[in-house]
Amino acid sequence: MKVIHSVHPADFKSYQTDLIRERFLIDKQVQPNQVNCTYTHYDRMIVGFANPVDLELELPNYPNLRAEYFLERREIGIINVAGDGVIIADGQSFEVKKLDCLYLGKGIQSVKFTSKNPGDPAVFYMLSSPAHAQKPATLLTHADAVKVTLGSASTANHRTINKYIHLEGIQSCQLVMGLTILHDGSVWNTMPSHVHDRRMEAYFYFDVPQGQKIFHYMGEGNETRHITMDNYDAVVSPPWSIHSGSGTASYSFIWGMAGENLDYTDMDPIAITDLR
Repeated sequence: MKVIHSVHPADFKSYQTDLIRERFLIDKQVQPNQVNCTYTHYDRMIVGFANPVDLELELPNYPNLRAEYFLERREIGIINVAGDGVIIADGQSFEVKKLDCLYLGKGIQSVKFTSKNPGDPAVFYMLSSPAHAQKPATLLTHADAVKVTLGSASTANHRTINKYIHLEGIQSCQLVMGLTILHDGSVWNTMPSHVHDRRMEAYFYFDVPQGQKIFHYMGEGNETRHITMDNYDAVVSPPWSIHSGSGTASYSFIWGMAGENLDYTDMDPIAITDLR
């Protein structure tokens, strides 16, 4: 299990591209018939991926957790971004189609992943945070998710936000999770930018067309940096950092947070004119 440690904003200002990628980027983790996870020291969030092709995969228990099983003291949100799949949690089976979200609470001991069609396998993206109480396992389809459309074509940020795990949706201890789909011709996400000092955030980019790139912007609002990202890459955002992106084509991304509260709107905006 890869481990990402916390970074002070003053130190970040001296980082060059390679070091930013080393300290924040989670790439090349979607691999056939593998489960791969990264442990971050930002609110103890774990970022994970499962890509079952022709095998049944099980969520492993890692020595880093010092637990009897992965979800002994944790909760997890799982969103499928590819072919139809099935998740089996302590013997209960959930069919998870593309863009559906499954939440599993503290105390579930066995989590297994399969694809319904090896020719079009599922890709499960996972976020897991510490949990203090048990919440029920809940499947929410993309069709039933709360949707909010923001932005406009004139500012290249026309997008639909899908909320899954939040105060008025799937109930959790501290995990908040959803996804955003850029409309055709729009390429900007999370612009104007914001920070939220009470919560970390992770982004996972998907449906990025072959040969295209995402430019992901990080850092304090008055001194930003960027890295480029590919399809199925994730990036960790510290509470002091903006997390905005632009693509060379339209794309989608999953956002997820953990920390002080579950309020989706808890953010401190930064005006576009104040960005440096």
